[in-house]
Amino acid sequence: MAPKHSRQQTPAPQQPEPASGPPWVLLGGVAVVAALAFFLLFADTPPEAPAESADGSVAEPASDAPDAPPAADPAAPEPEPVEYEPVEVVVPPPGAPAPPTPFVPNMAPRPADLITEVYEFAGRRPDVLEFVPCFCGCESAGHRANAHCFVQSRNADGSVAAWEPHGLGCAVCIDVARDSMQLTASGATVDDVRNAIEDKYAPRFPRMTPTPPVPTN
Repeated sequence: MAPKHSRQQTPAPQQPEPASGPPWVLLGGVAVVAALAFFLLFADTPPEAPAESADGSVAEPASDAPDAPPAADPAAPEPEPVEYEPVEVVVPPPGAPAPPTPFVPNMAPRPADLITEVYEFAGRRPDVLEFVPCFCGCESAGHRANAHCFVQSRNADGSVAAWEPHGLGCAVCIDVARDSMQLTASGATVDDVRNAIEDKYAPRFPRMTPTPPVPTN
C-alpha cells in the first residue's frame, strides 16, 4: 500500500493591524484647548484707546460716514469786487434826430414792428437800458448792457449816431428790451426794472453782461 501523504495545513491569514494615529478623543481635546486659548487671548484685550495728538487732544476714531465739507478758511482772502467802467448817461432831448432804424430781415426772431419799437426805446431811454443786463453772451463782443445790443454810438447830446445790428437777430436781446420797455411804461423805477429782468432771465441763462449797478443819486 502506498503511503498516505500527509495534508499540509495552510496557515490562517493574519489580521491587519489598526492604523497608527491619535484617537478621536485626543483630537477633540486638542481642538477644545485651542479654542479656549483663543478666547482667553482676545477676551481680555482692552479696546484700542483713541490716539492722542501732540497738544493733548483726543482724535476721534475713523468712521465710514462721508467726510463733512471743509470749513471756510477765515484767513482766505475775500473775492475782489467787480470794477465797472464809469457810465455817463445823457438822455437825448425829445424829438432829437436819429438815423433810420435798421431794416428788419424776413427771418427775424420777433415781429418787425416789435423790433423797431425796442430799437426806438433803446435810442430814447439810455437811462434805463444802460443799467439792464443782457444774457445772450454778447459781453464777448464788448457789450456791457442791453442798450449796446441796439445802439452802437451816440452824439454828445445823447442822440443816436449809429445803430447796432446785433439786436436784429437775437431773441434774448429783443425780449429783455421789450420787458424793460413795458415795465417802464407801467411806472416801474430803473431799480425795479433791473431786479425784474434779473429775476426772470438769470436762472435761465448762465451768462450776463457786466452791467454797472443803478446809480443811487
